[in-house]
Amino acid sequence: MGKLDGKVAVVTGAASGIGRATVLLFAEEGAKVVGADWDEKRGAEVVDEIRRGGGEAVFVKVDVSSPGDVQRMVGTAVEACGRLDIIFNNAGIEGEQAPTADCTLENWDRVINVNLKGVFLGMKYAIPEMLKNGGGVIINNASVAGMVGFQGIPAYCASKGGVIQLSRVAALEYARQSIRVNAICPGVIWTPMVERFVAGNEELRESLTALEPVGRFGMPEEVARLALFLACEDSSFCTGSPFVVDGGFTAA
Repeated sequence: MGKLDGKVAVVTGAASGIGRATVLLFAEEGAKVVGADWDEKRGAEVVDEIRRGGGEAVFVKVDVSSPGDVQRMVGTAVEACGRLDIIFNNAGIEGEQAPTADCTLENWDRVINVNLKGVFLGMKYAIPEMLKNGGGVIINNASVAGMVGFQGIPAYCASKGGVIQLSRVAALEYARQSIRVNAICPGVIWTPMVERFVAGNEELRESLTALEPVGRFGMPEEVARLALFLACEDSSFCTGSPFVVDGGFTAA
């Protein structure tokens, strides 16, 4: 038996990176998966891959900063699969690099809207459906950038710190209603976001690798396995916590 047999899971940012690795793993473990992303082409490809492997999956095109889109995403999960047990609010963007005083208002608003407001909306619309079922699991993707500072990305750091705090608040509010809420805090993971950040600069890639005590980048599948732990009953006594998966970065 799979660890998520009979469960219905929504994963945002499902078209690539951590989200893609997670929907594939959740489906492998028996979940009916709703993959959500703004990238319709790559999102549909992931869903097709799951179906070819014998799993059940649906794709929803969504802008996680749009209340209407997120509400429709949750509604699709319930309509297509009958319920909602798990949501992984994973979608996020890095934004532009600039010191705080040079961070544009447009960049600030865009990063906060996707990374923080998107998580809030995911919880806002998922929680009522979970309460109908007697509980559920919420996983929010934060970052080590929500725990320590990184120069040049003030909006990103602020958004991820907000995700950690928002997760703690919701965990306390719904603990007695059997909804568990946790945050994942990845270190430097080799995803399309990090590839864009590196942009072929080998010196930058080496400097980022040097930040990790284990001497390498993390891989999306390593974060997905933590998400699986938090989504299943193995973590039944875990709520309100930021779970770090960073190769020792925050220990240094």
